[in-house]
Amino acid sequence: MVIDVRTSVGLDVHARSVVACGLDGQTGQLFEQRLVPDPATVIDWVRALPGPAAVTYEAGPTGFGLARALTEVGIRCLVAAPSKLQRPTGDRVKTDVRDARHLARLLHLSEIVEVAVPSRELEACRDLTRSREAARRELMAARNRMMKLLLRHGIVCSGGTAWTARHEEWLRRQRLPMLHSQMAFESAYGAVVSARGRRDRLDEAIEAMVADCDLTPVVRRLGCLRGISTLTGFALAVEIGDWHRLSGRTIGSFLGLVPSEFSSGATKSRGAITKTGNGHARRLLIEAAWHHRRPYRTSAALARRWELASPAARGRAEQGNRRLHARWAGFDARRKRAVVANTAIARELAGWCWSLAVLE
Repeated sequence: MVIDVRTSVGLDVHARSVVACGLDGQTGQLFEQRLVPDPATVIDWVRALPGPAAVTYEAGPTGFGLARALTEVGIRCLVAAPSKLQRPTGDRVKTDVRDARHLARLLHLSEIVEVAVPSRELEACRDLTRSREAARRELMAARNRMMKLLLRHGIVCSGGTAWTARHEEWLRRQRLPMLHSQMAFESAYGAVVSARGRRDRLDEAIEAMVADCDLTPVVRRLGCLRGISTLTGFALAVEIGDWHRLSGRTIGSFLGLVPSEFSSGATKSRGAITKTGNGHARRLLIEAAWHHRRPYRTSAALARRWELASPAARGRAEQGNRRLHARWAGFDARRKRAVVANTAIARELAGWCWSLAVLE
């Protein structure tokens, strides 16, 4: 809630321009200006308005640099969640000036739903994990292109598991009948090797960072759960950031793992999950939830991760592992669709992750 603020400022921020609108809450006067996207210029313009002033702009590709610069000089800045902004019904005109005015009015009415602004260090870690995610997707796409190329020429590997050392040796032995097709295959195989090398280098960088950083205790506690390795735990930690702003009840909705609802009167209808919030963290939890379907046993990798955590974290995680497998067994006994059951497990897994992350 914006309290003791006279001027509410809405900014429509773009890469090459900033349209600013200030609303004086006492007189109703509007102050509008087109500025260059330089934090110092924006700060000088805001300081010239009747104070005290508060600023808001939508989260987007321009990042959080402007919000940090305003906060450092003592100007309160709220970065608005675009999906939570109230939009006038039937308004067919959208311009930068109207967007800035709309933000200023919402801020004056305390109707801005703000997002958490990460620190520079946390944002740097987030950039690293997202680069690793991009490398993973590129590797999958490169592998798919290469295998489809071989399939078009009637070459199929039917023995053993794909992408093992034996499979790699089989790929290197392949020779296509036409020179141009062979060149295409070699190019595709080179793309696979390059993408895999980039992914592996990022994995090594993340492993080295997790060994000694501010997020190390959280990552080690999260690693006590099945399906959450060091890379997954680190990605969850940097994507969610401050776990204390959430609770076991709200983290599921924060990640979009709760069902949508269309209810009116006595009719209640629930649909697919909302898929709001952080899609990367949601995907990681969905993948981790599948690990709890198998019978619960303490694997060697899980035992090694347990050795790095506190006894309290190990005990809490063991409760979660047993509970989640029991839930899976119940869903299977009821012949619940596996993908639907896994989503429910992922939602509960998010709550267990929260309980471990906030554990002191």
